[in-house]
Amino acid sequence: MTDHKTGTRQEWLAARDKLLEREKELTRMGDELARQRRELPWVPVEKEYTFQTADGPKSLAELFDDRSQLVVYHFMFGPAYASGCPTNSSIADGLNGLLPHLKARDVTMICVSGAPLGKLLAYRERMGWSFNWASSYESDFNLDFGVSVGDHAHDAVPLLLANEVAAFPLLGDQQVRDSLPPVATQNADATGTDIAGYFSEGHGVGTFARDGSNVYHCYSSYARGTEFLMGYYAILDRTPKGRDENGEMWLRRHDEYDA
Repeated sequence: MTDHKTGTRQEWLAARDKLLEREKELTRMGDELARQRRELPWVPVEKEYTFQTADGPKSLAELFDDRSQLVVYHFMFGPAYASGCPTNSSIADGLNGLLPHLKARDVTMICVSGAPLGKLLAYRERMGWSFNWASSYESDFNLDFGVSVGDHAHDAVPLLLANEVAAFPLLGDQQVRDSLPPVATQNADATGTDIAGYFSEGHGVGTFARDGSNVYHCYSSYARGTEFLMGYYAILDRTPKGRDENGEMWLRRHDEYDA
């Protein structure tokens, strides 16, 4: 850090003023993108989905909890996983405090994963979370919304990879697996799966609207499109070292960091 360029307060103020203009430009662009998201056409959800929850089976409409808007975080925890994804877990750490504020704006937010409910609730207890977590096990929900490849984990990749990262060749190819960054193997190991099993699930955010008995899909985002939920990155981006990752998988479950 001592090798970083230094300067006077006047030089800092001049450079900061230039940067502030760019930051304001980015803020205005973000406001415009938010408006365009709201203007996307809504797609009626006509298929019936059944989710398992701590309060019993529920339909998609019932997940709204009598509100008109629903946010679903597709948490990477597939049927073959022994534990939830560490990165997804770091996102979930911040959810509990958000929920009262979202409810005040007529929004319900929950997590949905493909693992059986028992696994999800046991992991939730370990992590000390209290948000609602629904299981889409034996449902097409994750498959239909692009975050699962179902029974074909070794022959395909999630839609989110094809849509928002780069189109991955099949993970069954040893060369492809060898070319993946170390973080992929580390996360797979942390969830008790292999690479193909880990990437049989993806993560994403979806929003839905309810009008009476009618439910509509409004918006979805995947890959780095979920980064707005990772508040620690926004903080790190403003620190002297930034994210300082250099390809290293530093994220851990909150109960796995060294004291």
